[in-house]
Amino acid sequence: MMIRPQHYLTCLAILLVGEANLADAFSPQRRPNVIVKQQPAASSTLPIRMVGAGIDPTSPGSSTPPEQKPTVGGTGGITNPSTRFGDPVSDEMKEFNKGAVGFLKRAIFDTLFFGRDFPRFYALETIARVPYFSYTAALHFYETIGMWRKAKYLKIHFAEDWNEMHHLMIMESLGGADRWFDRFVAQHIGIGYYLLALGLYFWNPTMAYNLNQYIEEHAFLTYDQFLKENEEKLKAQPAPQVALDYYRDGDLYMFDEFQTGSCEVRRPKMDNLYDVFVAIRDDEAEHVKTMEALQTETELSTSHDDSCEVPEDMFG
Repeated sequence: MMIRPQHYLTCLAILLVGEANLADAFSPQRRPNVIVKQQPAASSTLPIRMVGAGIDPTSPGSSTPPEQKPTVGGTGGITNPSTRFGDPVSDEMKEFNKGAVGFLKRAIFDTLFFGRDFPRFYALETIARVPYFSYTAALHFYETIGMWRKAKYLKIHFAEDWNEMHHLMIMESLGGADRWFDRFVAQHIGIGYYLLALGLYFWNPTMAYNLNQYIEEHAFLTYDQFLKENEEKLKAQPAPQVALDYYRDGDLYMFDEFQTGSCEVRRPKMDNLYDVFVAIRDDEAEHVKTMEALQTETELSTSHDDSCEVPEDMFG
């Protein structure tokens, strides 16, 4: 069918009207709980407020004191996607999300992958990547139509995906993706979660972050239990080359970038397979910390931000 000029102009008009309606839907007047005000310019004399103060990375359920973590909808202004587009999540909804993740863990992972650790981890990492795809897709959309732009969150979420991708590659190198059925189950659940996370993010990014917090907590606890049960066996096996390249020998910029709230860089040991799974477990704790912080008014920082001083001996 030939596309006539009037068809093109009609489509353009529909897009423009849709953009205006969407912008109006997310305007401050339509969302009174989100307080929009200009953030003061950063000053070198002001203390840097970093995410993660008081969070123990080995205890994913812990949190910072309430005075350090004002909730979305308070008086902190626009600092992250939740304060721009989100609403607070009720305690009842948080309990529902936590219960739903626990139910799916028991119904799917504990059943289909019983006694098969590496296929279980492969499925877990396949699914763990997709919410970060959803977040970046939504943020790209908002930027494209001129609603909101803050590049640091695109970068952080991409770095989180990059981290989960390397977890996935490690599991593939260990044979976790050898069976067609395991790949089929993991990939189709991943597609469903991508669509769910994308819809949640457009509806309420705070909700999307909260759901993913519990998924990452599940991942942390899964790896922690695996380490406790298999320490000696894992210490007798070498680290896969993909793990050495990501954690030790390669360009570590993206590894540093997904870890928010500290100017200190992490450099995990990579002497054996046990060290690899310790690093993966601790990565999941970092994801939990970031997801939790994104449900507050805290503005995320990483070790590459201007707020962190570069050590004098860093370049030799």
